[in-house]
Amino acid sequence: MFRRSARPAQFMALASVAVAGCLLTGCSSSGGGGGSASSSGALEVWTRSDAVDAKAYTKIFAAFTKKTGIKVDYKPVVDFDKLLQQRAASKNLPDVTVNDMGSLGNYESQGLLQEVDKSSITGGSDLTEKSWDGAKGIDGKYYGIPFSAQAQGMYIRKDWLAKVGKKAPTTWAELLDVAKAFTTKDPDGDGKADTYGILSPGSTTNGYLGWWTSNFVFQAGGEFVAPTNDGKYEAKADSDATVTGVKYVEDMYCHSKVVQPGALTMTTGDSYPFFDQGKVGIVLTGPYQFPRFDATPGKDKYEVIPVPKGPAGNTVLAEGENVYLMAGSKKTDQQKKLAAFLISPEAQKIGMTAPDAPVVRLSVNKTVDNSAVYKDDRWKPFEDAYNNSSKPFPSAINYQPIRQDTADALNKLFANCGTDVKGAMTTLNSTLQQELKSQGAAK
Repeated sequence: MFRRSARPAQFMALASVAVAGCLLTGCSSSGGGGGSASSSGALEVWTRSDAVDAKAYTKIFAAFTKKTGIKVDYKPVVDFDKLLQQRAASKNLPDVTVNDMGSLGNYESQGLLQEVDKSSITGGSDLTEKSWDGAKGIDGKYYGIPFSAQAQGMYIRKDWLAKVGKKAPTTWAELLDVAKAFTTKDPDGDGKADTYGILSPGSTTNGYLGWWTSNFVFQAGGEFVAPTNDGKYEAKADSDATVTGVKYVEDMYCHSKVVQPGALTMTTGDSYPFFDQGKVGIVLTGPYQFPRFDATPGKDKYEVIPVPKGPAGNTVLAEGENVYLMAGSKKTDQQKKLAAFLISPEAQKIGMTAPDAPVVRLSVNKTVDNSAVYKDDRWKPFEDAYNNSSKPFPSAINYQPIRQDTADALNKLFANCGTDVKGAMTTLNSTLQQELKSQGAAK
């Protein structure tokens, strides 16, 4: 799930100094408890989780302790990045974290992560190569172990489709046509102009608008930042394909006006109630929303469809979580045993069948049959998209400031309808190229 946060460059620089000192001194702590202070005691593990996800992780770690006898001091953390930097500054990182694969480049550049020898992780050969790619640093070495994968899919009100006489869209043109009908043809039948076509989390917070718009940019054949053949990266925000994708979203906001009111101030959490409460008919997001949407508006009210095709296909954003073995820990053997358990079929299935929400969306383990575990055909569009038509953000670099700069530029563009899209993207391109240079990742 998209839950990452961007950190100011100055803060990151200070944190990097603190972490460097941490590694030199072994990250010892004057306090008691878990963490990397000792080779004995409980293994301190953090996940980027709210209370719902924490229930699933608690079950997984309980099963691990029962199997191995190794105790886990588990901490679900919402404000993950802030607290992790504080712990780095105090030279007392947790032993293991489970966090988004998109955080790898940022953490690796600060020296927060241990390098991972794939062959030393029991069961590592059972993981898909695509998931392992999301654990690779800019130097080609591995700094994480894949845990979960996912791709975006489209939820749509099938009862609204019937009401406005439309079929599920398969192309961009059809998607915009359905979104307009949902906005103008009173699909809920209350006689009021209070419904909207498509849900958009347009806030700049955590780069949400950049995250969401990337799907349409991919479908146009574009990218905001792309790898080059020499292992470097270059900004592509001003390419014709990227501009085409941005113009399509700009039309939703400025011309067709099919997004929910106030979209440019909303995170995903702020926006989902519009679908829950029957005010928006289409949502582009991950499979983790099934429990919520099955409750309201109700499982019988919507269906999941493949994302409609743009000029270059229906590529969507691929995401996932990695297990990170944190630098400075003296519990190397316990770290690896936990990693091996987390990628095992046993733990993967526990994570997939958690009662409130799955923390393993699509298993990264090739021996696990997703369809057999879920017994729910609605997962198939997500699995097909991940396997055949998905693209992740580059995880080897620090993508957080890139996503944030992109969201800032897009939010300004969509808030000021009539602005030259190509010109705005050219300006953004310069900003992104400069960020790549500052990271030493520019071509």
